[in-house]
Amino acid sequence: MSLRRSSLTPTLLYVCCASLVTYSFESNVYAAAPAETEKVQLGDAALTGGIPGKGKLTTDQISKWLQNSKNHRPLQVVLPFGLAAGAKQITIPANNPMTRAKIELGRQLYFDKRLSSDRTVSCADCHHPDEGYARHTQFGVGIKGQKGGRNSPVSYNRILSGAQFWDGRAPSLEAQAVGPIASPIEMGNTHPKAVATIKSIVGYRMQFEKIFTDGVTIGNVGKAIATFERAIVTGPSPYDYYEPLRSMQLALKDDLEDLEALKEDDPDVYDAYMARLKTSKAHPISTSAQRGRELFFSKKVGCTACHVGANLTDEKYHNLGIGMAATEPDVGRSAVTNSPKNRGAFKTPTIRNVALTAPYMHDGSLKTLEEVVEWYAKGGHPNPQLSKDVKKIELTRQDKADLVAFMKACTGAFPKVETARLP
Repeated sequence: MSLRRSSLTPTLLYVCCASLVTYSFESNVYAAAPAETEKVQLGDAALTGGIPGKGKLTTDQISKWLQNSKNHRPLQVVLPFGLAAGAKQITIPANNPMTRAKIELGRQLYFDKRLSSDRTVSCADCHHPDEGYARHTQFGVGIKGQKGGRNSPVSYNRILSGAQFWDGRAPSLEAQAVGPIASPIEMGNTHPKAVATIKSIVGYRMQFEKIFTDGVTIGNVGKAIATFERAIVTGPSPYDYYEPLRSMQLALKDDLEDLEALKEDDPDVYDAYMARLKTSKAHPISTSAQRGRELFFSKKVGCTACHVGANLTDEKYHNLGIGMAATEPDVGRSAVTNSPKNRGAFKTPTIRNVALTAPYMHDGSLKTLEEVVEWYAKGGHPNPQLSKDVKKIELTRQDKADLVAFMKACTGAFPKVETARLP
């Protein structure tokens, strides 16, 4: 049956041009902002580009920045198109509202090696923007070249996440942010010494005293870094631009066989379709990735048993059999919950920008996305706690290539971030 104007919803027309959408399919998620807050879209370089200027941050530049009341205004954040469908998952503690000044302070701390005991390691050394806010080493590398036993998890799209780390042992992003500072194999410092170092730097002291009522504390260090990390989100990907087009293609069905007739009978619908087509072509997704998308969301392959929602992760913990053949395997989530059923279970990572974050899995044992697909296709490694959703899947060589192509099509731009300017 032909789809005409009467059955085309306002929402469908609203998102016809993805480049104009700021609220995705939930444009009414946020109520009108109070006068004292500011609505901003995450991904804007103005939020993460640093205090204006070049070279080392001076106290004069910091003072001028802090005097601007706009920089202390609580932000009402909007996610980029695509990711915005997960707006209801936004996690910002009531006692740590986002502000421009706090994002900027967190940015400085994130890239500052002086937080480590020997001034050689910063947060960015394991979660670097040039390597997808992860690191291309199998394990995280801390001071004196020490290696941990787990791959560095990504630090983007954390605004949609509560508990942190592969095993979820940190209940919040704030708690996670200060953990590595005191880890002997990561930054090798102590919290009191890190606080003392920060207090000794005038530019930092100025900012903490202005932003927080109690000045420099390790808790406030965590709040600042967490606020910066919440500002790091993935922009729209070819997958995001394709989805509105795909949904309209499915809805219109036979009408697309004669576009001239559609143009004459329903010009608004025709224009909406052509706008989506143009936008998708401007951010092309390959035919292989389109096939991979159908496989990814199919019951046969079952990727969406874990990779669901706008951020393509359920933020839950699953045993995939990774590392379980070892004599003493990493028990993962069960070390936190003390529950045998969580043995070998680790948090589901996001598929967004996953092409930038190799190697994969909590132990970095799979070097490519092709290896990841092969692992799932064979059904993981048998063990008593293996997830019920991990089963052998019959996939052709083309199927596997298509799944990889789809995951690569979930790559969007990161916001531009100043990495060098510190007080």
